[in-house]
Amino acid sequence: MARILITSALPYINGIKHLGNLVGSQLPSDVYARYLRLRGHEVMHICATDEHGTPAEIAAAKAGKPVADYCTEMWAAQKAMADGFGLAFDHFGRSSSERNRRLTQHFAGKLAEAGLIREVTEKMIYSPADGRFLPDRYVEGTCPNCGYDGARGDQCENCTKQLDSTDLIDPRSAISGSTDLEVRETKHLYLRQSAMAGQLEEWIDQKTDWPILTTSIAKKWLRDGDGLQDRSITRDLDWGIPVRKGDADWPGMEGKVFYVWFDAPIEYIGATAEWADAHGLDDGAWERWWRTDKGAHDVRYVQFMGKDNVPFHTLSFPATILGSGEPWKLVDYIKSFNYLNYQGGQFSTSKGRGVFQDQALEILPADYWRWWLMSNVPESGDSEFTWESFQNGVNKDLADVLGNFVSRVTKFCRSRFGEVVPEGGHYGESESALIAELDTRVAAYQAALDGIEMRKAAAELRAIWVAGNEYLQSAAPWALYKTDPEGAAATIRFALNLVRLYAVLSQPFIPAAAERLRAALGLDRLDWPEDMANTLSALAPGHAFTTPEILFGKITDEQRAEWAERFAGQR
Repeated sequence: MARILITSALPYINGIKHLGNLVGSQLPSDVYARYLRLRGHEVMHICATDEHGTPAEIAAAKAGKPVADYCTEMWAAQKAMADGFGLAFDHFGRSSSERNRRLTQHFAGKLAEAGLIREVTEKMIYSPADGRFLPDRYVEGTCPNCGYDGARGDQCENCTKQLDSTDLIDPRSAISGSTDLEVRETKHLYLRQSAMAGQLEEWIDQKTDWPILTTSIAKKWLRDGDGLQDRSITRDLDWGIPVRKGDADWPGMEGKVFYVWFDAPIEYIGATAEWADAHGLDDGAWERWWRTDKGAHDVRYVQFMGKDNVPFHTLSFPATILGSGEPWKLVDYIKSFNYLNYQGGQFSTSKGRGVFQDQALEILPADYWRWWLMSNVPESGDSEFTWESFQNGVNKDLADVLGNFVSRVTKFCRSRFGEVVPEGGHYGESESALIAELDTRVAAYQAALDGIEMRKAAAELRAIWVAGNEYLQSAAPWALYKTDPEGAAATIRFALNLVRLYAVLSQPFIPAAAERLRAALGLDRLDWPEDMANTLSALAPGHAFTTPEILFGKITDEQRAEWAERFAGQR
């Protein structure tokens, strides 16, 4: 049994997230965590809300609420979305927690002791209209690299280039919209990433199994232009973690807070400590996941994130961990994803364009979304959500293949043999052939999930469902029953065991449907199939079951057209 630590990139606190955010980190991390637990491994699956920085302040101001109250309210909303989509986190924390505050200040102190933080007097944009300095995300404008007119002062979301607010063309205040901006001097702390560039590049070069998307972004930041640059870790904000060296004051930094991208990844550790606190456990319970001197030396640490988060997780956070000089666990594997687009464009919160998580759950259960998103997950390139593709995926995969198989098998058995597994004769050549095929297919499914190849795993799972349908269609127990009731009974006994197998294998992707099948089959638990012949004989003759209601309903053309219109956004 292995020990695997899994973290999903933290969603910003500023509102309910769209489906692209879900498929880019939280959902695939959940599929992976569920799979590993099913295989019997010890898993710690962590996520949290990212609550500091300008997005929180701006969103709270727009909502007319104190930022702390707004964050508490939105944490509850985002936690409800995670629960609604069946995301089985061990803990869903908050970067504003006391644990994260202490850890962030601790790391800053250790980095200062190591000479990896320098104080810089720099020029920043000041807005007379707002009466304050404007940290990165308070400044919007045109990206000097790609020309995108919605770039922010820390990074362009369009081309992912790291920016400073003074780089932007035609900058404006994100608070007031004012273009009457000045450049004034202020002091900030910088993490000396440049001093660690060689060490970071050597570490990344060792990760030969990482996705090309992950390593290419990291190396681009390391090698483009003048190489890896030092990065400010403080901001002129009211909301955030106060700048301190551990428990000591930091002279000259009074009134400043740590930059959100400095403290947010540290919350992975903080949230694990919050988990221990919530369960009344001592520090050793979380340190065994994070401190290599306290037991984390045998932990495999896997991170999930969208490609825009890669630079901070391959460079800035590792620089913090390594630079501290302490025995903290470094990530072993980073699974990064491209973007999910919507109907030929981008999701847009401001324009109401696309499907957001609360809206998705209003119109269909979570498994419908989980299946389509994971079978179209943007691994090798950007993916496109269209209502036609969604309808097709739900109707063909979930309703026609899996749902139809379960319905035909259980209803035929009920009508001919009652709601018990029939005895019948021995399995024949067709059953033996399918057992051999499923041995191969389940091994491929397992290998895809072990390798975190999510789209391939979904395709393998669908192929396993299809194989059962082809068997049932060929065996035709409804016709066989007329001449050979014993043979039909054996066929149905085998098919009911296929239903059990599907319930087991489908758990990572569609857990609610898998649970319904488990309950209908009257099983206490579902274990991973280690021996296919035994697995497909596990439901013995006489075992009682109940016929489940329709597992998945089809999406009609009328529903598809209605939803396409509803979520088109402003034109």
